[in-house]
Amino acid sequence: MSFSVERLQTGDIARFRAMNALFGAVFEDPESYGAAPPSDAYVETLLRKADVFALVAVAQGEIIGALAAYELMKFEQARSEIYIYDLAVAKAHRRRGVATALIQRLREIAAERGAWVLYVQADYGDEPAIALYTKLGRREDVMHFDIDPAK
Repeated sequence: MSFSVERLQTGDIARFRAMNALFGAVFEDPESYGAAPPSDAYVETLLRKADVFALVAVAQGEIIGALAAYELMKFEQARSEIYIYDLAVAKAHRRRGVATALIQRLREIAAERGAWVLYVQADYGDEPAIALYTKLGRREDVMHFDIDPAK
């Protein structure tokens, strides 16, 4: 199976929505990814940002994988990190190098931008994701906390 990895640009609103639909399906969370979709203007603003990365793997015109990431400027040194927020591959296309290709493209972008490191979180028990990330990088055991904004 051949596929290409592409970065979404302004004007790619339909593909942005297809990417979110894929995330919703793969993560079994269509409510979060589809119940209140952002406006076209919001999507355009997001895709225009140099430090926001929306990558898609495309095979025969269909989005079969996607990755969303953000570049974070650091305070302790003049450098940045890139955080992979979402990464998903359609079930029928898994174990074919799609996720690795998406991460590899992001690694290339990170090198072009001079980023210090890329990082990603994985849920306990998500063995395929843990195996992929272990193959590509170093594991750090950390705790993650969600803190609600002030009301």
